Formats: sequence, structure tokens, C-alpha cells
Amino acid sequence: MKRRYLVLTDEARRHPFRQSLPKLRTVEVADQDSDLKLFALSFTAFFICFYTFLI
Repeated sequence: MKRRYLVLTDEARRHPFRQSLPKLRTVEVADQDSDLKLFALSFTAFFICFYTFLI
């Protein structure tokens, strides 16, 4: 019985559709920091709006 590996080591054996996709870039620390700041800003804005409607 022939053993098949899940991960292909040869780039030429990849599917043509996957070859046409752009390469993924790694997420930098600055991007994660800006995402956290955007979440905090959005959460605060929602809380202020919601609290304003209750008063």
C-alpha cells in the first residue's frame, strides 16, 4: 500500500487555483495593537450610546 503524505513538499504539485492566490503575509505586532485599539474604541462608543439612551 502506497503511503500518501498530507502536506506536499513540492510547490509545483499545488493546485492551480491556490497558486493564483496571493501569498499570505504575516501579521505584525502593530496590526494587532491597532485592532485592539479599534475594538476598545468601538466598545466604548457603543457603551456611551447605549447608556445615553437609558438615561
